Amino acid sequence: MISGPQRHNGLASLAASPVLTFVALLALCAAYIQGPLTKLFDFHGAIGEMEHFGLHPATFFAVAVIAFELAASAMILSGILRWLGALALAVFTLLATFVAVRFWEMPSGMERMMATNAFFEHLGLVGAFFIVAITDLTKGAGK
Repeated sequence: MISGPQRHNGLASLAASPVLTFVALLALCAAYIQGPLTKLFDFHGAIGEMEHFGLHPATFFAVAVIAFELAASAMILSGILRWLGALALAVFTLLATFVAVRFWEMPSGMERMMATNAFFEHLGLVGAFFIVAITDLTKGAGK
């Protein structure tokens, strides 16, 4: 049985694996890849979503959101300005959450409970994107 420092080194090697890192980043970006692809395949639905949230002109916002989410995800996955893509998705997610998941305006019940959970899950995504940005910015700074 492996114990102590050997076990720690093995876990550190696994955690530093480029494959594991990529898979983790892909999981983090999954909603920001799936969402725009869904919008592309149902563009009328994407326009309807923008109208629902009062974003006008809806076509412009639908195209902008699709392009933004795909571009920021590509930045994170490719490592090209990863910190910028992560910060951009953190800010976008925070703003979108306050626009789209207003649980405090809902009456008590299951729908409010689900919206509350979604709100705080999105805050978790914001935190994860900040960790990605911080890690990317400081990885070469000897920290």
